[in-house]
Amino acid sequence: MPALNVKTEPANEIDAALEWHGGDARATIETLLLDCAHLRAQLALTSRCLSRGLTRGWLPEVDRAVDVAVNAE
Repeated sequence: MPALNVKTEPANEIDAALEWHGGDARATIETLLLDCAHLRAQLALTSRCLSRGLTRGWLPEVDRAVDVAVNAE
């Protein structure tokens, strides 16, 4: 059975996030920042527990190397 190929438009995700917060942009941004902080903390914790030998020298990075521009049309 082939994998389900789901494509979502970035604008739809943005609209969905805003809709989740009743159109309140401030609440949406606050939630996204809190989610980002939580994921960074989880990544930091996991990085401390992860063996370099297990990943053959690769370690996760907290910050993106290149900013990805989102085309919100």
